[in-house]
Amino acid sequence: MTTATRVYVARLAGLAVFDPNGDQVGRIRDAVARPVTVVDPAGALLADRVPAGLVDPSRPPRVVGVIAEMPMRRRIFLPIGRIVAIDADAVVLNTGTLNLRRFGKRPGELLVLEELLDRRVTIAASGRPANVVDVAMESDRTGDWHLARVAVREQTGRLSRRGHLHELDWSEVDGLVGQPESQGTAGLLAVLDKMRPADLANVLQDLTGNRRLEIAAALDDERLADVLEELPEDDQVEIIAALDRERAADILEEMDPDDAADLLAELTQPEQEALLDLMEPHEAKPVRQLLNYRPGTAGAIMTSEPIILTPDATVAEALARVREPQLSPAIAAQVFVTRAPMATPTGRYLGMVHFQKLLREPPAELLGGVVDNDIDPLGPDTPLPEVTRRMATYDLVAMPVVDARDRLVGAVTVDDVLDHLLPPHWRDRDAPGVGVTHG
Repeated sequence: MTTATRVYVARLAGLAVFDPNGDQVGRIRDAVARPVTVVDPAGALLADRVPAGLVDPSRPPRVVGVIAEMPMRRRIFLPIGRIVAIDADAVVLNTGTLNLRRFGKRPGELLVLEELLDRRVTIAASGRPANVVDVAMESDRTGDWHLARVAVREQTGRLSRRGHLHELDWSEVDGLVGQPESQGTAGLLAVLDKMRPADLANVLQDLTGNRRLEIAAALDDERLADVLEELPEDDQVEIIAALDRERAADILEEMDPDDAADLLAELTQPEQEALLDLMEPHEAKPVRQLLNYRPGTAGAIMTSEPIILTPDATVAEALARVREPQLSPAIAAQVFVTRAPMATPTGRYLGMVHFQKLLREPPAELLGGVVDNDIDPLGPDTPLPEVTRRMATYDLVAMPVVDARDRLVGAVTVDDVLDHLLPPHWRDRDAPGVGVTHG
């Protein structure tokens, strides 16, 4: 492995970080830089934590480290001196001993991807406006790294034509220091594009309020719906409230009904009704039903859209449904068998078939001949502790929820149970007891 002397930070993002033993410890998410400060009249260098007016905008900021995302979505600071090698596939550290305190940005620090990517700047020589596409950090003979080069694309004002791409020295670009007049989203979205929704949700929590809302609003409906399901309730409400109501209703339609119901439960009654009225009736119906159940019961935490088939469906048909890529593992683990209709609330509930049993049966076999019905289903009012006990007793990842008329109204999955058993703010990375600074 070789060590590059110039690295574009957007290409660095997402690279695996390895310790000297070859064990992966995380992935790079951003770089941290500190602007160079002005020297006072006596010749002494002023401290790092200085007002923005004492920063020398013509001198490239010094890169002091990177932010790495660890397991359980914890973000930590890695000093640049700990990095001994960088190539196109990985970053290698010189130690396996890490400071695991959660990263917290210090005054005067600059997060390269978050704050510079997509920033509106001016090319000093021509005075033309441009957008920052990427920023390169370079190492000097002493081993220090600086943000030496900036890739910018001119703004043309014409939709049909892209502006020229320029690679310039830091001093040749105006507007890189201080609060930006405006900042786009395309470059940062490209960096975040391949992240899992849970990881992207973690990134959004790190962004400042306005930047978080800009990035969230720029995501497509399906992607934003997936990310909202992974955010704490306060962040969900903040983002939904910032969208116009038509867009907010579209996002709720893309969410799983149980997650949409949980989000709406955090809003006032008038806001709930306004958004439900804007949703398509067939999308709003299951959400309304879920909102009617008491909190802390099977009905309140279940999903109303499990896999449901009639007894005359074949094993082959059931396996085809299980293979649908949009299904979560917990939902795809079993098929519920009912009389028609198959939309909840269904006809009479008959039982369920686990996917492992489906794999052992002939493809042409009818589900009515292989269904298991020896485990009593849950009722909508079954309290959460009893739900947990029943699922643990029978080693199930999902259990049916049946109403007083023996109709299947939904299924409680193990991820639903975990969401409600964990502390209320488990998704919030700023919950009490979590460190927020780095050394």
